[in-house]
Amino acid sequence: MTVRRNPSGSLLLEFAGDWLARSGLPGIGTVEQEFATAGGAKAMEFNTAALGRWNSGLVAFLLKCYEFCQGNHLEFRADTLPKDVAKLIQLSQAVPEKKDAVRSVTRRPVLERIGSWGIGGWEGALGMLTFTGESMLALVNLLRGKAQFRWSDAFLVMQECGPQALGIVALINFLIGLILAFVGATQLAAFGASIYVADLVAIATVREMGCIMTAIIICGRTGAAFAAQLGTMKVNQEIEAFQTFGIGPVEFLVLPRMLALIAMMPLLCVFADLISIGGGFLISTLMLHITPTLYLQRTIAAIRLTSFLLGIIKGAYFGVIVALTGCLRGMQCGSNAAAVGQATTSAVVTGITWIIASDGLFAVICNALSI
Repeated sequence: MTVRRNPSGSLLLEFAGDWLARSGLPGIGTVEQEFATAGGAKAMEFNTAALGRWNSGLVAFLLKCYEFCQGNHLEFRADTLPKDVAKLIQLSQAVPEKKDAVRSVTRRPVLERIGSWGIGGWEGALGMLTFTGESMLALVNLLRGKAQFRWSDAFLVMQECGPQALGIVALINFLIGLILAFVGATQLAAFGASIYVADLVAIATVREMGCIMTAIIICGRTGAAFAAQLGTMKVNQEIEAFQTFGIGPVEFLVLPRMLALIAMMPLLCVFADLISIGGGFLISTLMLHITPTLYLQRTIAAIRLTSFLLGIIKGAYFGVIVALTGCLRGMQCGSNAAAVGQATTSAVVTGITWIIASDGLFAVICNALSI
């Protein structure tokens, strides 16, 4: 390529040989240098008499020349180019770039955001109440013997959320018992009351820690599984298939899971209480030099039937919360794989939040009733 100035005052670009991509084509720097040296040019023309083969490499170079002309107020005379090249240049400039094509982030006003949060919270609460009502109606239909329900499904879920969860429940609650005993020993030893570590571990475990830690474990383990299972069925349109055949998804899918957790959670809580007390027993006998007999006597004396039944009732209630939140998020799942992950995360977060809030409500009620 050679660049020179015409007697008419325009820049003339002469092309010769093959202009193919990836063949070491010249850049536009020569054109810019000639324009700066000559000065006063008003147009850009082309001479392609000696031009050989060409492809997108030539078109890309000419587009750079076109942009250079636009930036320096030169006339780009495409009529001096081959017809095919001129058509491609004209086509590339036919539709201008849309100014609003780039996505921009706009901050909404405060009142609009507050309104959106309020509407979202109201819709979420309404959906939760509706789903809870549907679940209660399904339970009533089961008691009347009219529910579309298979006990084999419930027994399978009981196996998954009961015996198969004993390992993780035992590990966590054993560590909780160790922690309670350590903390109690540190504080009570200053007053010479190390023997009351047994009372501390027993009461805290039976009333609070056993049921609440077991519920959190089951929420992260089983509640997430419920949401993932139902969410995957929603993605695969299996729930719509049940509805097409006249099978109620709440009775057929949600009710077995809810009954399984209601049945298994009290048993898991009793197991958790025993394991946690065992952890406190280990610390007290090995480090605090409390005899096993004395520790067991203090534990039995500290545990009242009211406290024990309170933990069992709370465990069953937490099981209902885990089942409802997991199944609700699964039913509300979108239609892609990412939605299944979001539903699973939402089920765990919602379940744990409601468990903690419900436990606080139980504490207030028990304090008011002097339980």
